[in-house]
Amino acid sequence: MSVDPRVSIHPDSSVLMAAIAARLITKLVDVQDKYGEATVVLTGGTVGIGTLKAVADSPASPAVDWSKVNFWWGDERFVASADPERNTKQAFDALLSHIPVDPDRVHSPGSSDAFGSPEEAADDYARRLRDAAAAEHAADMSDDRPEGPAALPRLDVVLLGVGPDAHIASLFPEQAGIREKERTVVGVRNSPKPPPLRISLTLPAINTAAEVWMVVAGEDKAGAVGLALAGANPVQVPASGPRGTSRTLWLIDENAASRVPQQLVRKDAAGA
Repeated sequence: MSVDPRVSIHPDSSVLMAAIAARLITKLVDVQDKYGEATVVLTGGTVGIGTLKAVADSPASPAVDWSKVNFWWGDERFVASADPERNTKQAFDALLSHIPVDPDRVHSPGSSDAFGSPEEAADDYARRLRDAAAAEHAADMSDDRPEGPAALPRLDVVLLGVGPDAHIASLFPEQAGIREKERTVVGVRNSPKPPPLRISLTLPAINTAAEVWMVVAGEDKAGAVGLALAGANPVQVPASGPRGTSRTLWLIDENAASRVPQQLVRKDAAGA
């Protein structure tokens, strides 16, 4: 069952990114203590990539067994694999090249030099998610093991940025992707934010995650944040749609918080 969001406000973007990094390290350690491994869905953007750099720089980073973390991405630009605009390349530069990851646990979405269209790359990504879910199901020896595998593996934390237009991942207002109800991954064409071709997890896929963390900084995002937290329709305001099954956090700086309904506001530094 999804839960109402909680808002945590930090003084500025640098404090925000350090706080998110601290939360993420703690969360991954806790999940590994419970399951032996952990799964995180990464996001791009200034805050998303800045957070990964803060994780790499943190003295607490070695507390995580990085060889047992599964990495996925919420969306990706459908460009060549070496293109500096790819979220995956930026994540490698900021974090993944600095920690002892298991390459088999790093699931980069398909690129334009590997697939002919974003739809083909989306289908491949959905297949890999299904395969991971099936392997997870086969390894589950618990008494409450479901009868069959799900379409997605267990997602412990999904990180999402928010655009000034309130888009999340590559799900843009009024477009087909945010309206999708069945598929877990979609190809995106005519993105209003360049580049025009992308692939993205859908809202139903995002909302299977145990925890969804919305990570946002900047006055230019304040309108989108305010509308999302006021309960706007996700088709017009995609950022209003994500809900974790156990926790939904908005981790934002003071500039992004200027239009947040006051009854939702909680100011803190990091870990609670």
